[in-house]
Amino acid sequence: MTLELNSRWWIVFASVLGLLAGNGPVMQFTFGTLLAPVTREFGWSRGMVSSAMVIGLWMTGIATPVVGRLVDRFGIRAVALPAIVLFSLATASVAWIPASPAAFIALYALMGLGAAGQTPLIYAKAITARFDHERGLALGVAMAGVGLGAALVPQFAQGLIRVAGWRAAYTGLGLLTLVLAFPSVALFVGRPAAGREVLSRKASIPAFPGLTGAEALRTARFWRLAVSFFIVSGTTGGVVSHLVPLLTDRGVSPQSATGMVGIAGLALIGGRLLAGFLLDRLHAPYVAATFFLTPLIGIIVLLSTIDQGAAAAGTVLVGIGLGAEVDLIAFLLSRYLGMRSFGEIYGYFFAIFMLGAGLGPFAMGVSFDRTGSYKLMLVCYACALALASLPMLRLGAYAYPVVGRAGRENLLAPAH
Repeated sequence: MTLELNSRWWIVFASVLGLLAGNGPVMQFTFGTLLAPVTREFGWSRGMVSSAMVIGLWMTGIATPVVGRLVDRFGIRAVALPAIVLFSLATASVAWIPASPAAFIALYALMGLGAAGQTPLIYAKAITARFDHERGLALGVAMAGVGLGAALVPQFAQGLIRVAGWRAAYTGLGLLTLVLAFPSVALFVGRPAAGREVLSRKASIPAFPGLTGAEALRTARFWRLAVSFFIVSGTTGGVVSHLVPLLTDRGVSPQSATGMVGIAGLALIGGRLLAGFLLDRLHAPYVAATFFLTPLIGIIVLLSTIDQGAAAAGTVLVGIGLGAEVDLIAFLLSRYLGMRSFGEIYGYFFAIFMLGAGLGPFAMGVSFDRTGSYKLMLVCYACALALASLPMLRLGAYAYPVVGRAGRENLLAPAH
């Protein structure tokens, strides 16, 4: 039993549970489900409500590099567990807001701050430190938790709305995060691993090869990756955040529209598993470019038809690409920039990712408020996705390739 519990794959399993209630499923993917009832009760515009999401995601983006540096220095548990509690409490507290846009935005800002410790950074750092040869598969399996969350959590929120209203949905989402994420990190993901990291820290020698955060920021590769992540997170996040109102405006029932978000989540699961499988076998930039172009096709389908079946197909294509940037951030970072300052550099990437994820829904909301339609912004998103694939193709060979047979072992195994 001890050997089973010490298996590195338990960390992957726990990451699935933690990410099921991560910042994306709880804060972002439920947004479209909660948007309509909130705007109806308070009479706010979609653009105003979407601005709360922008502030929340930007707060996550600002805080994540700090979280990354703290995790590199103090470990996962010490940073992530208090952040998970804050995120859970802030989410549940939205249930008690008055008819005040300022209060609504402030609570989303607090949610975003806590969410910085419940992003894929925490889980990706634990996995990449223990996997080398099977790193792509492990990341893909773990990030499938985001897909499970995207499929299940909006349905959970919709069920609570139907039974007890949107305020109960926010309370339920806060409790869900606390119940799933806190024990996952406390028992498995954040478990300290004695070994090279600890020994090298005493000797002031980096445990892994790679660039420091400051060095990475001066490389062209960092900015090529950053531009692509920014575009893809903004476009896919914008579409999914407004998918429910986009479809209900076309006559689809709220239940069916919420089901489409679930379809996107299921497609995300398949996309993450497929991406993880391919990353260990093909050159990662080619895999990335493919997964960036897939949601482009999905957006074209959503633009060209109002048929519910075709809309479902378009949603699947968007979902396949949705979240691709999350596991690809971790994999590409480890292969091109190294593991020396993984938490800090991942934090920079995730800040850029959150900036795009915040602008995407906001732009969709403003587009609707000003034109009465999402069509113009969807066209812009399709063009942007075509551009996002180009920097991937210029990354070149890995700077830090697989180390060989030893890569199959825990990279933090005790030194002898």
